[in-house]
Amino acid sequence: MAVIAFIALPAQAQSVYPVKPIRLVVPFTPGGVTDTSGRLIAEFLSKRLGQQVVVDNKPGASGNIGTQQVSLAEPDGYTLLLAFDGTMVINPNLFQKIPFNTLRDFTPVGKIGDAVLILVAYPGTKIKTVKDVIDISKQTPQGLAFGTSGAGGTPHIAGEILKQRTGANLIHVPYKGGGQALTDVLGGNIPLVYTAIAGAVQYVKTGKLVPVAVSSAQRSKSLPEVPTFIESGLPDFEINSWVGIMAPSKTPKAIIEKLNTELNFVLNEPEVKERLGILGIEPTPQSGERFNEQIKRDLDRYGSIIKSTGITLD
Repeated sequence: MAVIAFIALPAQAQSVYPVKPIRLVVPFTPGGVTDTSGRLIAEFLSKRLGQQVVVDNKPGASGNIGTQQVSLAEPDGYTLLLAFDGTMVINPNLFQKIPFNTLRDFTPVGKIGDAVLILVAYPGTKIKTVKDVIDISKQTPQGLAFGTSGAGGTPHIAGEILKQRTGANLIHVPYKGGGQALTDVLGGNIPLVYTAIAGAVQYVKTGKLVPVAVSSAQRSKSLPEVPTFIESGLPDFEINSWVGIMAPSKTPKAIIEKLNTELNFVLNEPEVKERLGILGIEPTPQSGERFNEQIKRDLDRYGSIIKSTGITLD
């Protein structure tokens, strides 16, 4: 009997994970939508797991620095990554050299949700619809400028696709963050901004910005009166940012499954749904396997888009 008890100890010890705080690395500065969503999930996961999930901001190199740190961490479930589509599936197609391999170095825990994107206009432009954007841009020799949070991000790619598919005469203006881009469009310095819906909602509702369309397949719950690009005459025009949680590759399957179960429980909590909704993120609880399938598709999809549009980080 003593031998049997001794052999059972390792499995018993593994079953009580976690036994110490977990570090959730956010590869961006504090305060943005990605960081805020990570802190929300960390708060509720801490309650479910019985151990503190501590957010650790490691910004730099468009998210590559913090992401690399997680790829090199011990695969024991105590270092996790807040994964963002810009870092995980866009950066590998933009940077000639990148210090991690999305598919080889990480195991998906689960997807948190989709962040809806919106195209908004300064009221003085008289732009109200996607057709207006196309028509007015073609009548503007120097082109219509559209601001985004930076070169190579999902809003930039969405704008380039809009330009490619419609022939609109659009000029990209990259900023160092979505907030700066919104400040300029609010002041009338640029006519258009493509951004996450969370940052624009208050200005749309107060009439300070005109909503043109959202890039999701369905209308956003945050602004249900705003049409989609699909409804505006562009079939299959669906481009969202997403955020999720990933772990270093070779993290034990039992730990990944436990984290996935608890993450999905959290995402179904009414308070979490409400708070993510305020951020413009629609929760998408699902398996790690399903999340991994999307990551693979998006790597190929954005690779093709970036190549065809000639997007660079210049």
